[in-house]
Amino acid sequence: MSYISRIDAVMDRSPVMPVLVVEDPAKARPIAEALVAHGVSTLEVTLRTKSALDVIAEMSKVEGALVGAGTVLNPKQLDEAMKAGAKFIVSPGITKSLAEAAIDRDIPFLPGTANASDIMMGLDLGLRRFKFFPAMTNGGIPALKGLSAVFGNLGVRFCPTGGITEATYKDWLALPTVGCVGGSWLTAGNAAPDVIAERAKALGIR
Repeated sequence: MSYISRIDAVMDRSPVMPVLVVEDPAKARPIAEALVAHGVSTLEVTLRTKSALDVIAEMSKVEGALVGAGTVLNPKQLDEAMKAGAKFIVSPGITKSLAEAAIDRDIPFLPGTANASDIMMGLDLGLRRFKFFPAMTNGGIPALKGLSAVFGNLGVRFCPTGGITEATYKDWLALPTVGCVGGSWLTAGNAAPDVIAERAKALGIR
């Protein structure tokens, strides 16, 4: 399987990728189980807390969960996330050093892009799959349509993240270049696992 195909396998697994900020590792598995039970099986755990690596390790124990690390900023964090069990990485931006490290370690990588220059840098590095972030701040659907008109013929696909909600995610998924969307609404408000399960069920994935 090619490197791009491996990234596609991550993006195509679930139309919604929850962006998870979990402080307590003891809550990790119940949250993951609630999501996976309803078909939301691609989980991005952001490296925004001191316990993030422990959370990745715990969620990786849940059958059916594909757990990745978000907010990865440099190769050191990439290696730490992989050691904890992350199977893909997501970054808020794109740098040559991080992209080359991800390709060298053969781990699927969704770098954050906000404009044409970011995407062109990614293309130069051999990437074709990007996170559009922060999606709403950077112009929302009209902006991504504009970028898609320029780069769509090159086979570029996106995972828009940032400001996407339960009310709008289907509009994003309707765009031909969008493979999945990232969102935090499934776990917003420090929701309990039963509430998370109901929100995931409402997506109708399974």
